[in-house]
Amino acid sequence: MMSEMIVDIRDLYVNFNIYEGVTRVLNGVNFRVAKGEKVGLIGEAGCGKTTTVKSIMKILQMPPAEVMGGEIYLEGLDVLKMSQRDLQMMRRKTVSMIFQDPTAALNPVFKVGDQIGDIIKYNQLALGNKISKEEIHEKTVQVLKEVQMPDPERLMNSYPIQLSGGMRQRISIAMALVSATNLLIADEPGTNLDVTIQDQVLRLLGDLVEDRGTSIILISHALGAVKGLVDRVYVMYAGSMVEAANTEDLFSDPLHPYTKALFKAVPKLTGGGIPMGIPGRIPNYLSPPTGCRFNPRCSHAKPECRENAPPFYQVGDGHEVACYLYGGQ
Repeated sequence: MMSEMIVDIRDLYVNFNIYEGVTRVLNGVNFRVAKGEKVGLIGEAGCGKTTTVKSIMKILQMPPAEVMGGEIYLEGLDVLKMSQRDLQMMRRKTVSMIFQDPTAALNPVFKVGDQIGDIIKYNQLALGNKISKEEIHEKTVQVLKEVQMPDPERLMNSYPIQLSGGMRQRISIAMALVSATNLLIADEPGTNLDVTIQDQVLRLLGDLVEDRGTSIILISHALGAVKGLVDRVYVMYAGSMVEAANTEDLFSDPLHPYTKALFKAVPKLTGGGIPMGIPGRIPNYLSPPTGCRFNPRCSHAKPECRENAPPFYQVGDGHEVACYLYGGQ
């Protein structure tokens, strides 16, 4: 079964050692992505989504981060046991990540063409291939065209500061596409962009992964964007996965109390009432609640919810929910 999975995270625990003490962030995360699958990861800010995907590439800063337990497999290989050389090869051949802030991802003192060209050059050298300046130029122009950038020749001689936010994000996507052949991780690719540009960027991503047959993990607060792009969705709360389902099933029939509350908090363009906020806040990771981490905010919480974290219960075809309300189904 693992051979069909490009990502397979099992019972992952990650702590961060900070001045105030130890924060227990990831709390037994299980997360899987099949080859060619488009998967969404949603949840409130601070719930551990970025920590989860950074763990896949092993780019968490250690210390302060520390993996306390669990396994991470990428194309069947154990990421946590990889040598630094193998990790570098994996990042150049298999997986790439689009970060939240394209301004931070791009070097302000180098031209766009040089930054993309360097990635192409060193990826090829790592694979044992020599590549000429003409080939690098050609591949750079090609990838800029793929992300629908106008006048690639001119843009290659531009500095990031000369480009709009939407253009910088497309450059970041282009840089990720140069090396990502099997898995693309997009961490809030619409951050700091207006809604029309967000929509363009997300549609572009959807078209590119569809054309290439690449798997994608999309982290987004824009639930509508997730619904339109991915096949399956994981819902995360306070370092734990609480629900996983096919996109259509999750949006038509959310089951976990947190998922229901999350959907009710989304404003509706058609009106139909005022969005309802979720009472309380994400727990302090220095002293998270025992049992289900959502229990202090949940109106359905029972004594067992405060004692032990619920396992995932299968409630339908591919629909799983970590809640004792569904333990008898």
